[in-house]
Amino acid sequence: MNANKRATRTEWVDPDDAPELTDEFFERADEYAGEKLVRRGRPAGSHKTATTIRFDDDILEAFRATGPRWQSRLNAAVRDWLKTHSPDEVTT
Repeated sequence: MNANKRATRTEWVDPDDAPELTDEFFERADEYAGEKLVRRGRPAGSHKTATTIRFDDDILEAFRATGPRWQSRLNAAVRDWLKTHSPDEVTT
Protein backbone atom coordinates (compact mmCIF):
# COMPACT_ATOMS: atom_id res chain seq x y z
CA MET A 1 0.00 0.00 0.00
CA ASN A 2 1.35 3.42 -0.96
CA ALA A 3 1.43 6.17 1.62
CA ASN A 4 -0.89 9.09 1.10
CA LYS A 5 1.30 12.02 0.02
CA ARG A 6 -1.19 14.52 1.47
CA ALA A 7 -1.20 12.89 4.89
CA THR A 8 -0.35 15.16 7.77
CA ARG A 9 3.18 14.69 9.01
CA THR A 10 3.42 13.53 12.58
CA GLU A 11 5.50 15.61 14.93
CA TRP A 12 5.49 13.03 17.71
CA VAL A 13 7.06 9.64 18.17
CA ASP A 14 5.66 8.33 21.44
CA PRO A 15 1.95 7.35 21.12
CA ASP A 16 1.35 8.95 24.51
CA ASP A 17 2.26 12.29 22.88
CA ALA A 18 -0.40 11.94 20.16
CA PRO A 19 -2.77 14.90 19.79
CA GLU A 20 -6.23 14.61 21.33
CA LEU A 21 -8.85 13.43 18.83
CA THR A 22 -11.48 16.14 19.19
CA ASP A 23 -14.58 16.87 17.10
CA GLU A 24 -12.60 19.65 15.42
CA PHE A 25 -9.90 17.14 14.44
CA PHE A 26 -12.46 14.91 12.72
CA GLU A 27 -14.18 17.86 10.97
CA ARG A 28 -10.83 18.78 9.37
CA ALA A 29 -9.87 15.20 8.49
CA ASP A 30 -10.11 13.60 5.06
CA GLU A 31 -12.44 10.59 5.06
CA TYR A 32 -11.52 7.44 3.13
CA ALA A 33 -13.36 4.22 2.33
CA GLY A 34 -10.42 1.90 1.68
CA GLU A 35 -8.23 3.73 -0.85
CA LYS A 36 -11.05 5.99 -2.14
CA LEU A 37 -11.36 9.55 -0.85
CA VAL A 38 -14.98 10.00 0.24
CA ARG A 39 -14.86 13.49 1.74
CA ARG A 40 -12.14 16.12 1.70
CA GLY A 41 -11.60 17.70 5.12
CA ARG A 42 -11.54 21.43 5.70
CA PRO A 43 -8.34 23.24 6.61
CA ALA A 44 -8.15 24.92 10.01
CA GLY A 45 -9.67 28.37 9.87
CA SER A 46 -12.13 27.53 7.10
CA HIS A 47 -15.49 29.00 7.96
CA LYS A 48 -17.86 27.83 5.24
CA THR A 49 -21.42 26.73 5.81
CA ALA A 50 -23.29 24.29 3.62
CA THR A 51 -26.54 25.81 2.39
CA THR A 52 -29.13 25.54 -0.35
CA ILE A 53 -29.44 28.45 -2.76
CA ARG A 54 -31.07 28.82 -6.17
CA PHE A 55 -29.29 30.38 -9.15
CA ASP A 56 -30.47 30.86 -12.72
CA ASP A 57 -29.40 28.02 -15.03
CA ASP A 58 -27.15 30.24 -17.15
CA ILE A 59 -25.15 31.35 -14.11
CA LEU A 60 -24.62 27.77 -12.93
CA GLU A 61 -23.71 26.58 -16.43
CA ALA A 62 -21.12 29.35 -16.78
CA PHE A 63 -19.40 28.50 -13.50
CA ARG A 64 -19.67 24.71 -13.92
CA ALA A 65 -18.06 25.06 -17.35
CA THR A 66 -14.90 26.34 -15.64
CA GLY A 67 -14.29 22.88 -14.20
CA PRO A 68 -13.48 21.60 -10.72
CA ARG A 69 -13.71 24.10 -7.84
CA TRP A 70 -16.39 26.09 -9.68
CA GLN A 71 -18.22 26.60 -6.38
CA SER A 72 -15.14 28.26 -4.89
CA ARG A 73 -14.94 30.58 -7.90
CA LEU A 74 -18.63 31.45 -7.52
CA ASN A 75 -17.98 32.21 -3.83
CA ALA A 76 -15.02 34.43 -4.83
CA ALA A 77 -17.16 36.27 -7.41
CA VAL A 78 -19.83 37.06 -4.82
CA ARG A 79 -17.16 38.15 -2.32
CA ASP A 80 -15.61 40.46 -4.96
CA TRP A 81 -19.03 41.94 -5.76
CA LEU A 82 -19.64 42.65 -2.07
CA LYS A 83 -16.49 44.83 -1.99
CA THR A 84 -18.27 47.50 -4.05
CA HIS A 85 -21.97 46.75 -3.43
CA SER A 86 -24.41 46.16 -0.64
CA PRO A 87 -26.89 43.24 -0.72
CA ASP A 88 -29.77 45.64 -0.05
CA GLU A 89 -29.04 47.40 -3.39
CA VAL A 90 -30.36 44.41 -5.32
CA THR A 91 -33.93 44.42 -6.57
CA THR A 92 -35.64 41.16 -7.46
